[in-house]
Amino acid sequence: MANVTITNHPLIQHKLSILRDKNTGSKEFRALISEIATLLCYEATRDLPLEEVEVETPVAVAKTKVISGKKLAFVPILRAGTGMLDGVLSLVPSAKVGHIGMYRDPETALPIPYYCKLPADISQREVFVVDPMLATGGSAIDAINQIKEYKPKSIKFMCIIAAPEGIKALTDAHPDVDIFCAACDECLNDHKYIVPGLGDAGDRIFGTK
Repeated sequence: MANVTITNHPLIQHKLSILRDKNTGSKEFRALISEIATLLCYEATRDLPLEEVEVETPVAVAKTKVISGKKLAFVPILRAGTGMLDGVLSLVPSAKVGHIGMYRDPETALPIPYYCKLPADISQREVFVVDPMLATGGSAIDAINQIKEYKPKSIKFMCIIAAPEGIKALTDAHPDVDIFCAACDECLNDHKYIVPGLGDAGDRIFGTK
């Protein structure tokens, strides 16, 4: 899995343990999703190129580095992906934001798209698709299919928990897309939920169940 990064940072793993707990309420759950997203974004942006500039400090001129002309865009998959948005924007506040809406058909577990709104200059940007869970991989694959029609510079996928089945499906469908996650769990159950997972991320973020 050369293009899959599982971030085992102690802070992420600690927060993830609280996130999984069924007794964690929506307010704390939302905060943890955002915090973990920030830490994952730190890892996912590690390869951004730098260029040298000169900055005048109160003491002298310093040769230092800034990001080299990279334009970023974050695209959460609705609705749960919006829970990660504040966290990633706290690191890259100048990034633009798109949205892709999908829901899972309860009978087939297949993604049903219903909304897509992307920045007008998406073709000039490095795109990060965000969704807390990578279960079957269907929503991620479909979202990336839609984004690729606009020919962005690159696409990365960020999630918090992934299932092996989802990772395989996404890497088979889009081998050029790097995946960043906090944990790869055991498997999917008969209802296509990640085991042990954390339940339905959207319901827990928004308190709808």
